[in-house]
Amino acid sequence: MTKSAAMKSVNVAAVAAAALLAGCSQDGGRQSDGEQPKDALSVIAERTSVRRYENREVPDEAVEKLLRAAMCAPTAVNLQPWEFIVVKDKTTLAQLAAANRYGGMIAQAPLAIVVCGDTLQEASGQPNKWWMLDCSAATENILLAATAQGLGAVWTAAYPHEDRIAAVRKILSIPERYVPLCVVPVGYPADPTARPKDKWRPSKIHKERF
Repeated sequence: MTKSAAMKSVNVAAVAAAALLAGCSQDGGRQSDGEQPKDALSVIAERTSVRRYENREVPDEAVEKLLRAAMCAPTAVNLQPWEFIVVKDKTTLAQLAAANRYGGMIAQAPLAIVVCGDTLQEASGQPNKWWMLDCSAATENILLAATAQGLGAVWTAAYPHEDRIAAVRKILSIPERYVPLCVVPVGYPADPTARPKDKWRPSKIHKERF
């Protein structure tokens, strides 16, 4: 890809993200008058794992934007292997929390999105080797879209832990061909002032060779 083509791709992605999330903010999912939507790079830089939430519901409109963002993710051969289960029932959230030793915050969230991947290709029935890559990209889009709307979220893994996969599968009646990749609790941050860790490490960058 040429430099100009790459820049065009970034600009298109930023415009698309702004269009998708325009009108959203922490105030009930609605942008304040005169407030500009965040640009894509600001959203990426501000994303952080949020594990404590306010006791208030997330509007359905905001949840739909999370799912629309998820389905904008890149996907190998356009297989789109993802399936999303939105869970709001408190009993079910508590069960999902109990299924993951690091997932206690799931029980306190107003909702969780369970990202599942289809391990088979729909047309041929052959194994889909890329489902976890596609679903991981979709999950990252959920986290970014949450940040853009003033929401907080955190990735709690089911895959590759067989015990967690089995527990989530049983709780949510997930068919055998689908694997739960992760459970993402979502809510309004209890501490909206929390800031992400500084992960910028120039030493991680290599030029031409490792």
